Amino acid sequence: MKWLLITLACIQLSECILYRVPLFKGKSARDVLQEKGLLEDFLKNHPYDPCSKFQGPYCTQSLDSSEPMINYLDLQYYGAISIGNPPQSFTVIFDTGSSNLWVPSTYCSEQACTLHHRFNPKLSSTYHSKNQKVSIQYGTGSMTGILGYDTVRVSNIGISSQEFGLSTSEPGGFFTYAAFDGILGLGYPSISASDATTVFDNMMSQHLVQEPLFSVYLSRENGQSGSEVIFGGVDSSHYTGQINWVPVTYEGYWQIVIDKVTINGKVVACSSGCPAIVDTGTSLLVGPYTAISTIQQYIGATPNYYGQYNINCNDLSTMPNVVFTINGVDYPLPPKAYTLQQTYNNQESCSSGFGPSGGSLWILGDVFIGEYYSIFDRGNNRVGLARAV
Repeated sequence: MKWLLITLACIQLSECILYRVPLFKGKSARDVLQEKGLLEDFLKNHPYDPCSKFQGPYCTQSLDSSEPMINYLDLQYYGAISIGNPPQSFTVIFDTGSSNLWVPSTYCSEQACTLHHRFNPKLSSTYHSKNQKVSIQYGTGSMTGILGYDTVRVSNIGISSQEFGLSTSEPGGFFTYAAFDGILGLGYPSISASDATTVFDNMMSQHLVQEPLFSVYLSRENGQSGSEVIFGGVDSSHYTGQINWVPVTYEGYWQIVIDKVTINGKVVACSSGCPAIVDTGTSLLVGPYTAISTIQQYIGATPNYYGQYNINCNDLSTMPNVVFTINGVDYPLPPKAYTLQQTYNNQESCSSGFGPSGGSLWILGDVFIGEYYSIFDRGNNRVGLARAV
């Protein structure tokens, strides 16, 4: 997972074919509603039935929602899981740019841990460990700890003997004020730290999903609900048109190739093709510094003192589409998709959803995934893209 947050602002064979996990952005909806005294009414008036669209033989029992959903500035998405018996609850980023599951633990006394839910292995009757060490470095933030094994529940899926990290240290302060507790990586096992078995690999090997794929829908307007990860299936109500499939070129990240990037028919980047990853753990659409600088100029974005690029909110109607051609198919990003809009004290501000990196790898983060429903197909090592609705 690159650019997790401030680059930034810097989810026994069940009867249900689709497993859904609500995702959250920023401060949890429960916290926000509870602070305003609205939680009880919200839960009464907004029941969530994940199987409501699929009243068929594979969805004969309803799945309980874990939390109401909320968007926070279109920058963070996270959802609820539990670990252990009896279950201990956590919120995690579902991250296709990394491959380990980890949460804070009672072995950690740092503020980054004590300000979050911590797993207590002494309270779980099914926990065991070989005391193997694990260390993970992200684009922002890091953790060190030990690997343990226990039951992990994602939605109504119970994964037995799932390997996960228990943090003993989260240095650097990055995770201290994060709204989520930990991270659940959905990348390939080849990039898993300490060779830990990934959550989705165990879902497949334990026959817990109908199909060896998962799909991601991200709502993009602040306050809009509906974001979710579906394990084992695809929700056709989340996209329009056909699904275009793109082969994975490196089975580590979900890496593909961008053919070219054009604006008003002119190639502005990737003239000879360039590598990219589809990454739910990155808020922005990230690319090499020179290419991103060119795009910022074309869309009229200007740098500010905080390393971001400002956009005049009144210019959106005249700004150009930025078109990513992938496996011969054009994926236009309209101004509304690549502009981050915020309102504070009745003042609207806009900033660019493009961000520079120091490397050559492009990262198609939430800015892109919000516009294009994304399917991650491990069975065929490919990514499916379709226009989100």
